[in-house]
Amino acid sequence: MTRSNTTELERATDTAKVTVADIMVANQALKDVIVKTPLQRNEILSARYGCNVFLKREDQQVVRSFKLRGAYNFISSMTMEERSRGVVCASAGNHAQGVAYSCKALGIEGKIFMPLTTPSQKVSQVKRFGGEQVSVVLTGDSFDDAFAAAMELCTAEGKTFVHPFNSTQVIAGQGTVALEVLNEMQEPVDYMFCGIGGGGLASGVGSYLKGISPSTKLIGVEPAGAASMKASLKNGEVTRLDEIDTFVDGAAVKQVGDLTMAICEDVVDDIIPVPEGKVCTTILELYNENAIVAEPAGALSVAALDFYKEHIKGKNVVCVISGGNNDIERMQEIKEKSLIYEGLKHYFIVTFPQRAGALRKFMEQVLGEEDDITHFEYTKRTNREHGPVIVGIELKRREDYEPLVTRMAENGFPYKDINNDSLLFNLLI
Repeated sequence: MTRSNTTELERATDTAKVTVADIMVANQALKDVIVKTPLQRNEILSARYGCNVFLKREDQQVVRSFKLRGAYNFISSMTMEERSRGVVCASAGNHAQGVAYSCKALGIEGKIFMPLTTPSQKVSQVKRFGGEQVSVVLTGDSFDDAFAAAMELCTAEGKTFVHPFNSTQVIAGQGTVALEVLNEMQEPVDYMFCGIGGGGLASGVGSYLKGISPSTKLIGVEPAGAASMKASLKNGEVTRLDEIDTFVDGAAVKQVGDLTMAICEDVVDDIIPVPEGKVCTTILELYNENAIVAEPAGALSVAALDFYKEHIKGKNVVCVISGGNNDIERMQEIKEKSLIYEGLKHYFIVTFPQRAGALRKFMEQVLGEEDDITHFEYTKRTNREHGPVIVGIELKRREDYEPLVTRMAENGFPYKDINNDSLLFNLLI
Protein backbone atom coordinates (compact mmCIF):
# COMPACT_ATOMS: atom_id res chain seq x y z
CA MET A 1 0.00 0.00 0.00
CA THR A 2 1.07 3.57 -0.62
CA ARG A 3 -0.32 6.63 1.07
CA SER A 4 -1.29 10.05 -0.17
CA ASN A 5 0.02 13.38 1.06
CA THR A 6 -1.46 13.96 4.50
CA THR A 7 -1.81 17.71 3.95
CA GLU A 8 -4.32 17.03 1.17
CA LEU A 9 -6.51 15.13 3.60
CA GLU A 10 -6.20 17.87 6.19
CA ARG A 11 -7.37 20.45 3.66
CA ALA A 12 -10.24 18.18 2.62
CA THR A 13 -11.29 17.66 6.23
CA ASP A 14 -11.49 21.41 6.73
CA THR A 15 -13.82 21.90 3.75
CA ALA A 16 -15.61 18.56 3.39
CA LYS A 17 -19.18 18.98 4.44
CA VAL A 18 -22.44 18.28 2.69
CA THR A 19 -25.47 19.59 4.58
CA VAL A 20 -29.08 18.54 4.65
CA ALA A 21 -29.84 21.82 2.89
CA ASP A 22 -27.42 20.91 0.07
CA ILE A 23 -29.21 17.60 -0.41
CA MET A 24 -32.64 19.24 -0.38
CA VAL A 25 -31.48 21.69 -3.07
CA ALA A 26 -30.17 18.74 -5.08
CA ASN A 27 -33.52 17.02 -4.69
CA GLN A 28 -35.25 20.01 -6.27
CA ALA A 29 -32.79 19.99 -9.16
CA LEU A 30 -33.40 16.29 -9.74
CA LYS A 31 -37.16 16.05 -9.20
CA ASP A 32 -38.11 16.20 -12.90
CA VAL A 33 -35.15 14.15 -14.13
CA ILE A 34 -34.72 11.05 -12.02
CA VAL A 35 -37.16 8.29 -11.11
CA LYS A 36 -38.31 8.28 -7.49
CA THR A 37 -37.34 4.64 -7.06
CA PRO A 38 -39.44 2.21 -5.02
CA LEU A 39 -38.80 1.37 -1.36
CA GLN A 40 -40.07 -2.20 -0.97
CA ARG A 41 -40.40 -4.38 2.09
CA ASN A 42 -38.92 -7.75 1.15
CA GLU A 43 -40.81 -10.63 2.74
CA ILE A 44 -38.15 -13.28 2.08
CA LEU A 45 -35.24 -11.32 3.55
CA SER A 46 -37.38 -10.10 6.45
CA ALA A 47 -38.26 -13.67 7.40
CA ARG A 48 -34.68 -14.88 6.93
CA TYR A 49 -33.18 -12.28 9.28
CA GLY A 50 -36.07 -11.79 11.70
CA CYS A 51 -36.44 -8.08 10.96
CA ASN A 52 -38.05 -5.68 8.51
CA VAL A 53 -35.85 -5.45 5.43
CA PHE A 54 -36.66 -2.75 2.88
CA LEU A 55 -34.94 -2.52 -0.50
CA LYS A 56 -34.32 0.89 -2.08
CA ARG A 57 -34.47 -0.05 -5.75
CA GLU A 58 -31.95 2.19 -7.48
CA ASP A 59 -31.64 -0.59 -10.06
CA GLN A 60 -34.92 0.83 -11.37
CA GLN A 61 -33.46 4.30 -11.92
CA VAL A 62 -33.67 5.58 -15.50
CA VAL A 63 -30.03 4.55 -16.14
CA ARG A 64 -30.40 1.55 -13.79
CA SER A 65 -28.14 3.00 -11.09
CA PHE A 66 -27.97 5.86 -8.58
CA LYS A 67 -25.11 7.53 -10.46
CA LEU A 68 -27.45 9.79 -12.43
CA ARG A 69 -28.29 11.68 -9.23
CA GLY A 70 -24.78 12.93 -8.59
CA ALA A 71 -23.83 13.46 -12.23
CA TYR A 72 -26.90 15.55 -13.03
CA ASN A 73 -26.68 17.60 -9.85
CA PHE A 74 -23.05 18.43 -10.60
CA ILE A 75 -23.57 19.35 -14.25
CA SER A 76 -26.77 21.33 -13.65
CA SER A 77 -24.95 23.45 -11.04
CA MET A 78 -22.27 24.57 -13.53
CA THR A 79 -22.23 28.14 -14.82
CA MET A 80 -23.33 28.88 -18.37
CA GLU A 81 -19.73 29.61 -19.31
CA GLU A 82 -18.60 26.23 -17.94
CA ARG A 83 -21.45 24.49 -19.75
CA SER A 84 -20.44 26.10 -23.04
CA ARG A 85 -16.99 24.50 -22.81
CA GLY A 86 -18.45 21.03 -22.15
CA VAL A 87 -17.69 18.25 -19.67
CA VAL A 88 -15.46 15.22 -19.53
CA CYS A 89 -15.56 12.04 -17.48
CA ALA A 90 -13.67 8.78 -17.26
CA SER A 91 -15.64 5.66 -16.50
CA ALA A 92 -16.25 2.12 -17.66
CA GLY A 93 -19.76 1.87 -16.28
CA ASN A 94 -22.59 3.57 -14.45
CA HIS A 95 -21.02 7.00 -13.99
CA ALA A 96 -20.49 7.28 -17.74
CA GLN A 97 -24.17 6.54 -18.34
CA GLY A 98 -25.23 9.12 -15.75
CA VAL A 99 -23.02 11.80 -17.32
CA ALA A 100 -24.21 10.91 -20.82
CA TYR A 101 -27.87 11.14 -19.84
CA SER A 102 -27.25 14.48 -18.10
CA CYS A 103 -25.47 15.92 -21.13
CA LYS A 104 -28.38 15.04 -23.39
CA ALA A 105 -30.96 16.38 -20.93
CA LEU A 106 -29.10 19.69 -20.47
CA GLY A 107 -27.85 20.09 -24.04
CA ILE A 108 -24.16 20.05 -23.06
CA GLU A 109 -21.31 18.55 -25.04
CA GLY A 110 -19.69 15.65 -23.22
CA LYS A 111 -16.69 13.43 -23.87
CA ILE A 112 -16.65 10.07 -22.15
CA PHE A 113 -13.28 8.33 -21.88
CA MET A 114 -13.54 4.57 -21.51
CA PRO A 115 -10.88 1.81 -21.58
CA LEU A 116 -10.52 -0.19 -24.78
CA THR A 117 -11.45 -3.25 -22.72
CA THR A 118 -14.95 -1.89 -21.94
CA PRO A 119 -17.67 -4.34 -23.10
CA SER A 120 -19.43 -3.13 -26.24
CA GLN A 121 -22.80 -3.31 -24.43
CA LYS A 122 -21.70 -0.60 -22.00
CA VAL A 123 -20.31 1.58 -24.78
CA SER A 124 -23.62 1.27 -26.64
CA GLN A 125 -25.57 2.25 -23.54
CA VAL A 126 -23.51 5.40 -23.06
CA LYS A 127 -24.04 6.38 -26.71
CA ARG A 128 -27.75 5.69 -26.44
CA PHE A 129 -28.21 7.82 -23.31
CA GLY A 130 -26.00 10.65 -24.61
CA GLY A 131 -27.16 10.79 -28.21
CA GLU A 132 -25.54 13.47 -30.35
CA GLN A 133 -24.39 15.41 -27.28
CA VAL A 134 -21.83 12.81 -26.29
CA SER A 135 -18.78 11.27 -27.94
CA VAL A 136 -17.05 8.19 -26.56
CA VAL A 137 -13.26 7.96 -26.62
CA LEU A 138 -11.86 4.46 -26.15
CA THR A 139 -8.28 4.57 -24.94
CA GLY A 140 -5.85 2.49 -22.89
CA ASP A 141 -6.32 -0.83 -21.18
CA SER A 142 -7.50 0.38 -17.76
CA PHE A 143 -9.51 3.04 -15.97
CA ASP A 144 -6.28 4.78 -14.98
CA ASP A 145 -5.35 5.13 -18.67
CA ALA A 146 -8.77 6.58 -19.50
CA PHE A 147 -8.59 8.92 -16.50
CA ALA A 148 -5.18 10.25 -17.55
CA ALA A 149 -6.42 10.93 -21.08
CA ALA A 150 -9.55 12.67 -19.76
CA MET A 151 -7.54 14.95 -17.48
CA GLU A 152 -5.16 15.82 -20.31
CA LEU A 153 -8.11 16.94 -22.45
CA CYS A 154 -9.58 18.98 -19.58
CA THR A 155 -6.29 20.85 -19.22
CA ALA A 156 -5.86 21.41 -22.95
CA GLU A 157 -9.42 22.55 -23.72
CA GLY A 158 -10.62 24.02 -20.43
CA LYS A 159 -13.43 21.50 -20.02
CA THR A 160 -14.90 20.53 -16.64
CA PHE A 161 -14.15 17.08 -15.25
CA VAL A 162 -17.14 15.34 -13.65
CA HIS A 163 -15.66 13.25 -10.85
CA PRO A 164 -17.51 10.02 -10.06
CA PHE A 165 -17.46 10.60 -6.29
CA ASN A 166 -15.01 13.22 -4.97
CA SER A 167 -17.23 16.31 -5.34
CA THR A 168 -19.66 17.99 -2.95
CA GLN A 169 -22.28 18.40 -5.73
CA VAL A 170 -22.00 14.74 -6.69
CA ILE A 171 -22.22 13.71 -3.02
CA ALA A 172 -25.28 15.91 -2.47
CA GLY A 173 -26.98 14.31 -5.45
CA GLN A 174 -26.32 10.82 -4.12
CA GLY A 175 -27.68 11.93 -0.74
CA THR A 176 -31.16 12.26 -2.25
CA VAL A 177 -31.39 8.46 -1.98
CA ALA A 178 -31.61 8.83 1.82
CA LEU A 179 -34.02 11.77 1.52
CA GLU A 180 -36.46 9.61 -0.43
CA VAL A 181 -36.08 6.73 2.03
CA LEU A 182 -36.81 8.80 5.15
CA ASN A 183 -39.70 10.59 3.46
CA GLU A 184 -41.34 7.26 2.68
CA MET A 185 -40.59 5.20 5.79
CA GLN A 186 -43.40 5.17 8.33
CA GLU A 187 -41.20 3.80 11.12
CA PRO A 188 -37.72 4.89 12.24
CA VAL A 189 -34.85 3.35 10.27
CA ASP A 190 -32.48 1.50 12.61
CA TYR A 191 -29.87 0.44 10.04
CA MET A 192 -29.10 1.45 6.49
CA PHE A 193 -26.67 -0.56 4.35
CA CYS A 194 -25.07 0.79 1.19
CA GLY A 195 -22.09 -0.13 -0.95
CA ILE A 196 -18.85 1.83 -0.94
CA GLY A 197 -16.62 2.22 -3.98
CA GLY A 198 -15.17 5.70 -4.03
CA GLY A 199 -17.48 6.73 -1.20
CA GLY A 200 -19.86 9.17 -2.89
CA LEU A 201 -23.06 7.28 -2.09
CA ALA A 202 -22.13 6.59 1.53
CA SER A 203 -21.04 10.21 2.03
CA GLY A 204 -24.30 11.59 0.68
CA VAL A 205 -26.58 9.08 2.38
CA GLY A 206 -24.73 9.46 5.67
CA SER A 207 -24.79 13.26 5.56
CA TYR A 208 -28.57 13.26 5.26
CA LEU A 209 -29.11 10.47 7.80
CA LYS A 210 -26.99 12.11 10.49
CA GLY A 211 -28.79 15.41 9.95
CA ILE A 212 -32.35 14.07 10.01
CA SER A 213 -32.15 10.68 11.77
CA PRO A 214 -28.92 10.58 13.80
CA SER A 215 -29.96 7.37 15.57
CA THR A 216 -29.85 5.47 12.24
CA LYS A 217 -26.65 3.47 11.89
CA LEU A 218 -25.08 3.60 8.44
CA ILE A 219 -23.18 0.45 7.49
CA GLY A 220 -20.88 0.75 4.51
CA VAL A 221 -20.14 -2.39 2.51
CA GLU A 222 -17.01 -2.92 0.42
CA PRO A 223 -15.85 -5.87 -1.67
CA ALA A 224 -13.22 -7.70 0.38
CA GLY A 225 -10.80 -7.56 -2.54
CA ALA A 226 -11.03 -3.77 -2.84
CA ALA A 227 -11.65 -2.45 0.67
CA SER A 228 -9.97 0.92 0.10
CA MET A 229 -12.21 2.97 2.41
CA LYS A 230 -11.71 0.61 5.33
CA ALA A 231 -7.94 0.74 4.80
CA SER A 232 -7.98 4.53 4.63
CA LEU A 233 -10.05 4.96 7.79
CA LYS A 234 -7.85 2.47 9.62
CA ASN A 235 -4.69 4.35 8.58
CA GLY A 236 -6.18 7.78 9.22
CA GLU A 237 -5.35 8.97 5.71
CA VAL A 238 -6.24 8.24 2.11
CA THR A 239 -4.55 4.93 1.31
CA ARG A 240 -4.04 3.63 -2.21
CA LEU A 241 -4.21 -0.15 -2.56
CA ASP A 242 -1.50 -1.63 -4.73
CA GLU A 243 -3.74 -4.37 -6.12
CA ILE A 244 -7.48 -5.01 -6.06
CA ASP A 245 -9.93 -7.67 -7.18
CA THR A 246 -11.93 -5.98 -9.96
CA PHE A 247 -14.84 -8.45 -10.01
CA VAL A 248 -17.23 -6.07 -8.18
CA ASP A 249 -16.42 -3.53 -10.85
CA GLY A 250 -18.83 -0.83 -9.68
CA ALA A 251 -17.06 -0.66 -6.31
CA ALA A 252 -13.53 -1.82 -7.13
CA VAL A 253 -11.61 1.38 -6.41
CA LYS A 254 -7.91 1.49 -5.52
CA GLN A 255 -8.18 4.87 -3.83
CA VAL A 256 -11.15 6.69 -2.34
CA GLY A 257 -11.49 10.47 -2.43
CA ASP A 258 -10.12 12.80 0.21
CA LEU A 259 -13.54 14.47 0.48
CA THR A 260 -15.43 11.20 0.71
CA MET A 261 -13.04 9.79 3.28
CA ALA A 262 -13.34 12.87 5.48
CA ILE A 263 -17.14 12.70 5.34
CA CYS A 264 -17.36 8.93 5.78
CA GLU A 265 -15.15 9.20 8.86
CA ASP A 266 -17.95 11.25 10.44
CA VAL A 267 -21.09 9.56 9.10
CA VAL A 268 -20.36 5.85 8.56
CA ASP A 269 -20.80 3.74 11.71
CA ASP A 270 -19.11 0.57 10.42
CA ILE A 271 -17.65 -0.91 7.25
CA ILE A 272 -18.10 -4.57 6.33
CA PRO A 273 -15.82 -6.15 3.70
CA VAL A 274 -17.80 -8.87 1.90
CA PRO A 275 -16.08 -11.68 -0.07
CA GLU A 276 -16.72 -11.59 -3.81
CA GLY A 277 -18.12 -15.13 -3.69
CA LYS A 278 -20.74 -14.07 -1.15
CA VAL A 279 -21.74 -11.22 -3.46
CA CYS A 280 -22.26 -13.79 -6.23
CA THR A 281 -24.47 -15.93 -4.00
CA THR A 282 -26.54 -12.85 -3.19
CA ILE A 283 -26.93 -11.93 -6.88
CA LEU A 284 -28.30 -15.40 -7.61
CA GLU A 285 -30.63 -15.35 -4.59
CA LEU A 286 -32.01 -11.93 -5.49
CA TYR A 287 -32.71 -13.15 -9.00
CA ASN A 288 -34.09 -16.59 -8.16
CA GLU A 289 -36.15 -15.54 -5.14
CA ASN A 290 -37.22 -12.00 -6.08
CA ALA A 291 -36.63 -11.61 -9.84
CA ILE A 292 -34.26 -8.71 -9.05
CA VAL A 293 -31.35 -8.26 -11.45
CA ALA A 294 -28.56 -6.71 -9.38
CA GLU A 295 -25.04 -5.99 -10.55
CA PRO A 296 -22.23 -7.04 -8.18
CA ALA A 297 -21.90 -3.60 -6.57
CA GLY A 298 -25.70 -3.39 -6.33
CA ALA A 299 -25.85 -6.60 -4.29
CA LEU A 300 -23.25 -5.55 -1.69
CA SER A 301 -25.76 -4.16 0.80
CA VAL A 302 -27.85 -7.33 0.94
CA ALA A 303 -24.74 -9.54 0.98
CA ALA A 304 -23.65 -7.84 4.22
CA LEU A 305 -26.80 -8.83 6.15
CA ASP A 306 -25.36 -12.27 6.99
CA PHE A 307 -22.46 -10.56 8.75
CA TYR A 308 -24.80 -8.33 10.78
CA LYS A 309 -27.66 -10.74 11.47
CA GLU A 310 -27.34 -10.63 15.26
CA HIS A 311 -27.49 -6.82 15.30
CA ILE A 312 -30.50 -6.38 13.01
CA LYS A 313 -32.96 -8.82 14.61
CA GLY A 314 -36.26 -7.06 15.19
CA LYS A 315 -35.01 -3.86 13.56
CA ASN A 316 -36.03 -1.78 10.55
CA VAL A 317 -33.33 -2.17 7.92
CA VAL A 318 -32.90 -0.49 4.52
CA CYS A 319 -30.56 -1.89 1.86
CA VAL A 320 -29.73 0.21 -1.20
CA ILE A 321 -29.74 -1.88 -4.38
CA SER A 322 -27.45 0.61 -6.06
CA GLY A 323 -27.48 -0.72 -9.62
CA GLY A 324 -28.75 -3.36 -12.00
CA ASN A 325 -26.43 -3.11 -15.01
CA ASN A 326 -25.40 -6.75 -14.97
CA ASP A 327 -24.14 -8.30 -18.19
CA ILE A 328 -25.95 -11.61 -18.79
CA GLU A 329 -22.69 -13.07 -20.12
CA ARG A 330 -21.25 -12.88 -16.58
CA MET A 331 -23.85 -15.18 -15.06
CA GLN A 332 -21.83 -18.38 -15.54
CA GLU A 333 -18.84 -16.77 -13.81
CA ILE A 334 -21.14 -15.53 -11.03
CA LYS A 335 -22.55 -19.02 -10.51
CA GLU A 336 -19.05 -20.52 -10.44
CA LYS A 337 -17.77 -18.03 -7.85
CA SER A 338 -20.87 -18.59 -5.72
CA LEU A 339 -20.46 -22.39 -5.73
CA ILE A 340 -16.79 -22.11 -4.77
CA TYR A 341 -17.55 -19.68 -1.95
CA GLU A 342 -20.34 -21.90 -0.61
CA GLY A 343 -18.00 -24.92 -0.60
CA LEU A 344 -19.98 -26.71 -3.30
CA LYS A 345 -17.43 -26.59 -6.14
CA HIS A 346 -13.86 -27.83 -5.81
CA TYR A 347 -11.02 -28.14 -8.25
CA PHE A 348 -8.28 -30.70 -7.69
CA ILE A 349 -5.07 -31.79 -9.33
CA VAL A 350 -5.41 -35.57 -8.98
CA THR A 351 -2.64 -38.05 -9.76
CA PHE A 352 -4.19 -40.85 -11.81
CA PRO A 353 -2.59 -44.26 -12.45
CA GLN A 354 -1.96 -44.61 -16.20
CA ARG A 355 -3.85 -47.86 -16.59
CA ALA A 356 -7.19 -49.09 -17.84
CA GLY A 357 -10.01 -48.81 -15.31
CA ALA A 358 -8.51 -45.95 -13.26
CA LEU A 359 -11.24 -43.47 -14.21
CA ARG A 360 -13.97 -46.05 -13.56
CA LYS A 361 -12.50 -46.74 -10.13
CA PHE A 362 -12.44 -42.99 -9.39
CA MET A 363 -16.09 -42.63 -10.36
CA GLU A 364 -17.27 -45.72 -8.51
CA GLN A 365 -15.07 -45.61 -5.39
CA VAL A 366 -14.40 -41.89 -4.89
CA LEU A 367 -17.42 -39.93 -6.13
CA GLY A 368 -20.45 -39.82 -3.86
CA GLU A 369 -23.91 -40.62 -5.21
CA GLU A 370 -24.78 -36.94 -5.66
CA ASP A 371 -21.31 -35.65 -6.60
CA ASP A 372 -20.89 -34.47 -10.18
CA ILE A 373 -17.72 -34.11 -12.30
CA THR A 374 -17.97 -30.77 -14.11
CA HIS A 375 -14.39 -30.53 -15.38
CA PHE A 376 -11.91 -33.24 -16.38
CA GLU A 377 -8.67 -32.42 -18.15
CA TYR A 378 -5.41 -34.33 -18.55
CA THR A 379 -2.41 -32.05 -18.27
CA LYS A 380 1.03 -33.53 -18.91
CA ARG A 381 2.02 -37.15 -18.40
CA THR A 382 5.21 -37.05 -16.38
CA ASN A 383 5.80 -40.82 -16.61
CA ARG A 384 4.16 -44.01 -17.78
CA GLU A 385 2.82 -44.95 -14.37
CA HIS A 386 1.09 -41.76 -13.24
CA GLY A 387 -0.37 -38.59 -14.76
CA PRO A 388 -1.92 -35.44 -13.26
CA VAL A 389 -5.52 -34.59 -14.08
CA ILE A 390 -7.46 -31.40 -13.32
CA VAL A 391 -10.84 -32.42 -11.92
CA GLY A 392 -13.74 -30.10 -11.03
CA ILE A 393 -16.37 -31.63 -8.72
CA GLU A 394 -19.69 -30.08 -7.71
CA LEU A 395 -21.23 -31.19 -4.41
CA LYS A 396 -24.81 -31.00 -3.18
CA ARG A 397 -23.79 -30.13 0.38
CA ARG A 398 -20.73 -28.44 1.88
CA GLU A 399 -20.30 -31.30 4.35
CA ASP A 400 -19.74 -33.77 1.49
CA TYR A 401 -16.22 -32.40 0.99
CA GLU A 402 -14.40 -34.26 3.79
CA PRO A 403 -15.80 -37.69 2.83
CA LEU A 404 -14.81 -37.01 -0.79
CA VAL A 405 -11.16 -36.24 -0.06
CA THR A 406 -10.99 -39.12 2.41
CA ARG A 407 -12.10 -41.53 -0.31
CA MET A 408 -9.51 -40.10 -2.71
CA ALA A 409 -6.73 -40.77 -0.20
CA GLU A 410 -8.02 -44.26 0.70
CA ASN A 411 -8.28 -45.34 -2.95
CA GLY A 412 -4.80 -44.26 -4.01
CA PHE A 413 -5.54 -40.95 -5.73
CA PRO A 414 -3.09 -38.33 -4.40
CA TYR A 415 -4.61 -34.85 -4.81
CA LYS A 416 -4.09 -31.14 -4.31
CA ASP A 417 -7.11 -28.85 -3.73
CA ILE A 418 -6.38 -25.71 -5.72
CA ASN A 419 -9.44 -23.63 -4.77
CA ASN A 420 -7.42 -21.61 -2.29
CA ASP A 421 -4.21 -21.52 -4.30
CA SER A 422 -4.89 -18.38 -6.33
CA LEU A 423 -1.78 -18.76 -8.51
CA LEU A 424 -2.57 -22.32 -9.58
CA PHE A 425 -6.31 -21.68 -9.79
CA ASN A 426 -5.96 -18.68 -12.10
CA LEU A 427 -3.34 -20.47 -14.20
CA LEU A 428 -5.27 -23.70 -14.67
CA ILE A 429 -8.94 -22.75 -14.34
